[in-house]
Amino acid sequence: MDTVRIAVIGAGVIGLSTAVCISQLVPQCSITVIADKFTPNTTSDVAAGILIPHAYEGTPICTQKRWFRETFNHLSSVANSTEAVAAGVHLVSGWQIFRSIPTEQVPFWADVVLGFRKMTEAELKKFPQYVFGHAFTTLKCETSIYLPWLEKRLKDRGVLFLRRRVEDLWELQPSFDIVVNCSGLGSLELVGDSTVFPLRGQVLQVQAPWLKHFIRDGSGLTYVYPGVSHVTLGGTRQKGDWNLSPDAEVSRDIFSRCCTLEPSLHRACSIKERVGLRPDRPSMLLQKEVLVRDGQRLCVVHHYGHGSGGVSVHWGCALEAAKLVSEFAQALRTPALTSKL
Repeated sequence: MDTVRIAVIGAGVIGLSTAVCISQLVPQCSITVIADKFTPNTTSDVAAGILIPHAYEGTPICTQKRWFRETFNHLSSVANSTEAVAAGVHLVSGWQIFRSIPTEQVPFWADVVLGFRKMTEAELKKFPQYVFGHAFTTLKCETSIYLPWLEKRLKDRGVLFLRRRVEDLWELQPSFDIVVNCSGLGSLELVGDSTVFPLRGQVLQVQAPWLKHFIRDGSGLTYVYPGVSHVTLGGTRQKGDWNLSPDAEVSRDIFSRCCTLEPSLHRACSIKERVGLRPDRPSMLLQKEVLVRDGQRLCVVHHYGHGSGGVSVHWGCALEAAKLVSEFAQALRTPALTSKL
C-alpha cells in the first residue's frame, strides 16, 4: 500500500488540529476532512478560547498536563511568530478569583502558564467578595480566526474538504483505510455512544476595548475574556440542553454577574448572544478501534468528548490521535501486521 487514505470526520478545533498533526506525522497519506458544518458554523467558533484547563475524569493528571503543555507550547510558538495575527493567537494576563480558599491552591497546570502566583492583598481589593486568587499570563485563541487559519494550512498541504453528513462509519470503508472520528456530539448517532451529551454554553460578545485583563471566577461559570475584536462574557454549563436559541433571561444573568466582577462593563455596547453545544461525556475518548463487518475491516481512531476544555488541550490530544493513526498506517503497510488488525 503506497498511500494510506485517511478521513477525518469533524471540522471543529479538534478535527482540524488532528488533521494537521496527521499531515505532519504520517508520511505518504491522503487526508480528507468531512463535515456537515465548517467555520463559522461550528461549536468551536463560539468557544472563548482561553487556555485554562479543567480536569478530565479517568485520565491521569500527568497525561492531561502533557496535553496542556504541548498545546500551550504550540500556541506560544504561533504567538511569537509572524503568523500570530493571522492565527488569532495572543497572550493575555489576568486573575482567577475564589470566594473561599480552594483545597488545591496550586493547580496542576500552574508551571505551564507564565508568571503564576498568588494574588496580593492589593489586587484582591478589586474584588471585594473574593478572598483568594491566582494571577498569571496565558494564551487566548480567537477560534473564529484560528479555524480558518488551520483550514488554510490544511489546504496548502493538499488536504481535501468535503461537506457531507456521515450517517454510518461504514459509508467510508470503500474509499478510506482509516477513519478518525472527531464528530463530537455527532458520535451520539454516528457510533451510538449514549454517554455523549450536550453541555450548552451561552455567552455574550461585547465591545469594551478598555478591558485588557481577563477575570475568571474560580467556578469557571462567570468570566470576562478580552479578545482581539470583542470581549467574551460568560457563561453557562447546561447539561443535556439542546437549545441553540439564546435565552434572554440567561443573557441578563450573565451580564449582571460579569458587571459584578467588572463594573465598567455597564458601558459595554454592541452586545451579541452566542450559543454552542459542547460535546461532553463522563470521560474524553481517545482510542483506536477495528470494526469488522462481513469480512471487511475498518480502522477507526475516536477523538471526542472534550466538553468545555477542548481548546486548552486540542493540540496535545491531536498529537496523540495522530500517533494512533500512524500506528494503523504502519500496520496497513506491513502485511504481517495487517493480518493482526
